[in-house]
Amino acid sequence: MSLLLQLLLSSTIAHGSFAQAPEVITLWPNGAPGSEERRNEPEVHPNNYSIKNIQNPSLTVFRPAAGKANGVAIVIAPGGGFSSNVFGPEGEQPAAYFNKLGITAFVLKYRLSREPGSKVTVEVSAKEDGYRAMRMVRAKAADFGVDPAKIGFIGFSAGGEVVSSVVFGDAPAVKAPDAIDAVNARPDYAMWIYTGPVAVPQELSPTMPTLPPSFLLCAFDDESHLRPTIDIMNLYRKAKVSSEMHVTSGGGHGFNLGNREKKLISVQTWPQRMTDWLIDQGFAKKE
Repeated sequence: MSLLLQLLLSSTIAHGSFAQAPEVITLWPNGAPGSEERRNEPEVHPNNYSIKNIQNPSLTVFRPAAGKANGVAIVIAPGGGFSSNVFGPEGEQPAAYFNKLGITAFVLKYRLSREPGSKVTVEVSAKEDGYRAMRMVRAKAADFGVDPAKIGFIGFSAGGEVVSSVVFGDAPAVKAPDAIDAVNARPDYAMWIYTGPVAVPQELSPTMPTLPPSFLLCAFDDESHLRPTIDIMNLYRKAKVSSEMHVTSGGGHGFNLGNREKKLISVQTWPQRMTDWLIDQGFAKKE
């Protein structure tokens, strides 16, 4: 039985379905840059799988079962087009999947620039929140039993654009920086799942640090997201850095862990391709 099938049979993933409430780490104790005055606004839950009005960015920590952790960590950036955060299907569910592999997961709630009334931008706020998330996990690695040299970053759709802003971008200038902002934010591995085009450069900067090994996946009929996926692969090829890309024959956009797809086995089981890659890279072990 595949790991994905085991996961879907053994757990119903929704808010509050874990055995105990996971820890939440506020990224910016004094408020996110430029959003300080809104940090106490409550989040909005329009349904049981997504979140809006994220004014106080955070990481929700999901730990593997006792004795299962392998020292590897991953930050998960859900999608939602920067108008919502698909926290359940592209946050909690992937976290549970990674936990089964022994990987400690941190689901990122980043600020949303495309919802009504937003005063932030994709290029600035998402980048700031992405950098801060990576730095926070690395700074607190010892607290979570994580190897600071084995911290990855995965993004779904718009979340992939957050990953791109960190992997391909220069560190943003932060007003009133603290000790966390001095920590290395580079992912040790990166994964893009049907990513959007924001923050994908045409060429790599000659001053950019070495790219991390990467995994890419998109559907053939998801044209607006297939192009940036191919563009990222071409950047990796030019840089001669290891990358693995999978293009399913169909599935459209937003199929999450594959459980929304009713016909294509390749889409339903795509997380196994990711698991194989993680094993090949030494971030998980074959069971």
